Amino acid sequence: MSAVILQDEIVHYEVLGRGRPLIFLHGWVGSWRYWAPTMQSVAGSYRAYALDLWGFGATSKHPAGYSLAQQAGLVAAFLDELGIGKIALVGHGLGALVSLLFASHRPHQVDRVLAVGLPEGTISINPRLYTSQPQDLAEWLLERSLDGNAARLEAPKADPAAIRRSLEDLQAMNLPRLLDRLTSNCLLVWGQNDLAVQALPPESLVGLPENIHGMTFEQTGHFPMLDEPSKFQHLLIDFLSLEPGASPRQLQFREEWKRRVR
Repeated sequence: MSAVILQDEIVHYEVLGRGRPLIFLHGWVGSWRYWAPTMQSVAGSYRAYALDLWGFGATSKHPAGYSLAQQAGLVAAFLDELGIGKIALVGHGLGALVSLLFASHRPHQVDRVLAVGLPEGTISINPRLYTSQPQDLAEWLLERSLDGNAARLEAPKADPAAIRRSLEDLQAMNLPRLLDRLTSNCLLVWGQNDLAVQALPPESLVGLPENIHGMTFEQTGHFPMLDEPSKFQHLLIDFLSLEPGASPRQLQFREEWKRRVR
């Protein structure tokens, strides 16, 4: 277990591999732990860091840090503390929102962003996220997942107030404007059967800038990285391998990615 002290509070993280820095940010259910298989898949070429945000996992319950802006500030302070420069970001749900906020505030530091399960706004969020306890959310969203134990075990550690505050902040977020301001490449990924977050409709994707692309996993729910790990990992590696300036719109799913990795 690794940790740093920020704002006199403990921030837990794990790190794996060597190479260019890659930051993983978890969603509303679970912690850094469900990223472990994905981190292992890229560890040969990247130094992968996975953080527990304020109120989740082994990071302190720190209500003053529960806003989306403060969670993005946590990422900034973490990178400054460890002396990490330019990064790629992979965020899921809550982590996707935090990733985009961070990228909008520090565009010079973000090479690219993969945002999984990004909500268009509160209208695309299932109301159960507002009212259910974290452990109940885990059972609901991971019911059909074969590899969800890491998220199930970590879910009870979450402070429900951290979930609620982020969803309250989402009401005031202008996602189209945020995406318009994004200068780095961004890949948006959803699970077709996600019970928590509705994918952006195709018409919302049409007018996005060339540096942004949306893709849907047709056989997965809220956790594409757990439901179809091989497919997700290959897509991530292809995205990270894009040459600077190349549009993510050239990315596509491949038939050979369907094999599950154990």
